[in-house]
Amino acid sequence: MAVPITPVRTGDIVKLKKAHPCGTNEWVITRVGMDIGLECRGCSRKVLLARYEFDRRFRGFLRKSAEE
Repeated sequence: MAVPITPVRTGDIVKLKKAHPCGTNEWVITRVGMDIGLECRGCSRKVLLARYEFDRRFRGFLRKSAEE
């Protein structure tokens, strides 16, 4: 089954399926492309996820960026 591509922009705050080891599952999008750059809102750790992996783990938006 295909995973739908989620339209995201830098600055969006998203919720992922599993919590980070620091205890939060809120992430800020820092890069968009083939890989999605994320920064943990709890400990500021930065990670890169492949687009497919991000779309699979995505659970929802907490806040969308104001960029247009």
